[in-house]
Amino acid sequence: MTPNPTTAYVGVGSNLQDPVWHVEAALAELGRMPRTRLVKRSSLYRSEPIGYAAQPEFVNAVAVLDTALAPHELLSELQGIEARHGRERSFPNAPRTLDLDLLLHGGRQQADPTLTLPHPRMHERAFVLKPLVELVPDILIPGKGPAAARLDACAGQGLEKIA
Repeated sequence: MTPNPTTAYVGVGSNLQDPVWHVEAALAELGRMPRTRLVKRSSLYRSEPIGYAAQPEFVNAVAVLDTALAPHELLSELQGIEARHGRERSFPNAPRTLDLDLLLHGGRQQADPTLTLPHPRMHERAFVLKPLVELVPDILIPGKGPAAARLDACAGQGLEKIA
C-alpha cells in the first residue's frame, strides 16, 4: 500500500441466505482487497427494508478502510465481492445476499454514470448513519454536513443494534 492511503467508508448489508454470515464474511473480505486495510468496523444492525417493503429485514454494518485504490478501482473490487456472494440485481431495492456501497472516499465529491460520491442516499438512511456515527461520531458528509445531525432526521426508521 502507498504511504498515504485514502480513508474510505463502505456500507455492508444483506437480507437473504443467512444475512449475518454474509455481512461478517464480507467485512473479512474487505480487509483482503489489494492495497487496502480494514481499519475498523461497526456493530451489526437490523433494519427494516426501504423502498420495496415486501422482503426480510436487513443486517447492516459500516467498514472503515485505508486504501490506495482509486474510487472506481475500489467499486470494482466491491462488486467482485458481491458477485462471489451471489448478488443479483433483479430490480431496485430487491432482496440481496450482499450489498456493498461505497459511501465516502476521502472528501471526494463526484458524479458519473457508474459512481456518485458521497453515496447519493446515505444521508437519508439510518442503517448507514447509525453505524457510521458509531465509528466516527463527528464525521461530515461532504455537501450534507454532520452525519449525526442527519441521523436525527431518520429517527422514525426501524433500526436496532444486534447484540
